[in-house]
Amino acid sequence: MNEPTQIFSEFLGTAILVLLGDGVCAAVNLKKSKAEASGWIVIAMGWATAVTIAVYVSGYMGPAHLNPAVTLGMAMTGNFSWSLAIPFMLAQIAGAIVGAILVWLNYLPLWDETKDQGAILGTFATGPAVRNLVSNTITEVIGTFVLVFGLLAFGANTFTDGLNPIVVGILILAIGLSLGGPTGYAINPARDLGPRIAHQILPIKNKGTSDWGYALVPIIGPMIGAAIAAGLFMMLPL
Repeated sequence: MNEPTQIFSEFLGTAILVLLGDGVCAAVNLKKSKAEASGWIVIAMGWATAVTIAVYVSGYMGPAHLNPAVTLGMAMTGNFSWSLAIPFMLAQIAGAIVGAILVWLNYLPLWDETKDQGAILGTFATGPAVRNLVSNTITEVIGTFVLVFGLLAFGANTFTDGLNPIVVGILILAIGLSLGGPTGYAINPARDLGPRIAHQILPIKNKGTSDWGYALVPIIGPMIGAAIAAGLFMMLPL
């Protein structure tokens, strides 16, 4: 595919990813939602299936990174052109903003019913269970390392045609269930930054602060984790 199509595929895929992923967070967090308080398992399953569907939607047009950390890891290992890295990342962030706005529209009557500022922010962006920026960053490094190293390992394997997005979804599910508790497993700078920007600009009653003091954690941590994963992968004999 040509470069503009690939860039658009990152925008579209990330928009779908955030629409479905933040959508499940809204379903669980917002008052009077039919899925209110359905819990972490539902969120983890929702994000896993969101990634799977988003990869299917965008994967026929491009590599379906949908994540600046993945783009970094793929570029470092020579699986992707550095010249497209910044356009991909910008498209991913823009898509994430659009996806978050669509979540707001989808749940429009429910925002006024929700008074908990943390629950509202949590439908958009991640946040720590216990706030310790160093430990929170380490958690994001570990989770993203598993993600990017897993994706690189998948690329070295052979799967039945069409199966790869499902395997990626299982990887996301495993990370969410096993490693996501401390920070909500952003493992994707665009997934957190785009919706956080949307939270900042949208006219949501009772929304409170967008917590920009935490916002660097789900950006820096995933990028470090991706770089470590790519570096280790390149060191291993193939």
